Amino acid sequence: MKTTRRHFNMLATASLAATAFGGGAFAQTGGNTMLYVAVGPELTQYTVGGATIAPVEGSTVSVPAAIQYVWQHPRKPIAYVASSNRFTSTTDDLHHVTAFAIAPGSGKLTMIGQPKLLGSRPINISVDHTGGFLLVAYNGPSNLTVHPISADGTVGDAVKQDGKLDTGIYAHQLRMLPSNRAALLVTRGNDAAGGKPEDPGALKLFSFDKGRLADKQSVAPGDGYGFGPRHVDFHPSKPWVYVAMERENQLQTFVIGAGDRLSTVPAFVKTTLAEPGKVRPGQAAGAIHVSRDGRFLYLSNRADGKTDLNGKKVFVGGENSIAVFAIDQKSGEPKLIQALDTQSYHVRTFTIDSTGKTLVAASVAPMDVASGNDISTTAATLTAFTIGTDGKLTFAGKRSVDTAKGAMFWCGFPPLS
Repeated sequence: MKTTRRHFNMLATASLAATAFGGGAFAQTGGNTMLYVAVGPELTQYTVGGATIAPVEGSTVSVPAAIQYVWQHPRKPIAYVASSNRFTSTTDDLHHVTAFAIAPGSGKLTMIGQPKLLGSRPINISVDHTGGFLLVAYNGPSNLTVHPISADGTVGDAVKQDGKLDTGIYAHQLRMLPSNRAALLVTRGNDAAGGKPEDPGALKLFSFDKGRLADKQSVAPGDGYGFGPRHVDFHPSKPWVYVAMERENQLQTFVIGAGDRLSTVPAFVKTTLAEPGKVRPGQAAGAIHVSRDGRFLYLSNRADGKTDLNGKKVFVGGENSIAVFAIDQKSGEPKLIQALDTQSYHVRTFTIDSTGKTLVAASVAPMDVASGNDISTTAATLTAFTIGTDGKLTFAGKRSVDTAKGAMFWCGFPPLS
């Protein structure tokens, strides 16, 4: 595969932006790092410094339903917040994206216009590299939409597409390729369950031209069976795409080739687990972020399977950790160098600060845990780690978070300007 220097430069610029904005870096304020945390329909600022993680009084803003994902405009201090009541009501009728202006310095959020109503649960959102379009992925039914972004940051109606697009089964993420000429929809599929056969997964590529999409490529090794991708991230200067395989507890590496097409099979397949031979129910791969310098990759292993003990559901066991990989800068091969316990359960989201020195992981909800016949409850938790020059993590501190208003589904935020 031949890749020009110009293509590498585009990869570097776009991927660094994607890492900073979508990966959820922090702002430095008074020696502390600013973090944003979503619990149910509320988004709250926290400060992180050493072992201390503390909410900022009066910083909380609310959206119409439980927050699913957050992404910032690449050129303006505006954040977009996707929300849905699919899991918090029987009506399943409140699905929105809400724009917020970010105040310089303080990071205070102020709503812009009114929430934009969507047709289904927006499981993931992102913005193209020009800042002209918001991309939305929906998991059920699996779909995607593209919305123009006005000069004031508000979101317009979905761009009408020509014909039906191949959006696979259970979309989970939608990202622009570094070139901004193609969009990648990550479709997870589903494991076989309850007598229902497995639904295959795939990486769905679409050409992208001013918000208009067209089917380009479907990557599904083994016809998508045993292939359950959840999220992807890009190397900042090489044509390498790293894929967190939720259903397989794997990290797979694909290559971007000529014409913004992906290799049809992975170049490398790695386990994300410290003990891959001891997989328990409820074990799955989660979020994924490549470091800004492209030397390391971080991926969350999350486990939340339960078993009965004296009439109560308790944790069945499994790995809740951040897996750290060193990336070979010549081949792109990732090598597992650490899998550190998060001291919590089911880390759905984590984020790395703009300096690359701090990582914070957020667990979704409390978990009942047994020790013999004794049962205790571990609260939903924010766990902070320092990142060494070798990429490895060291525990710094943690804080329990009240999730009475809903799950802790997202954390992170970009540097404020």
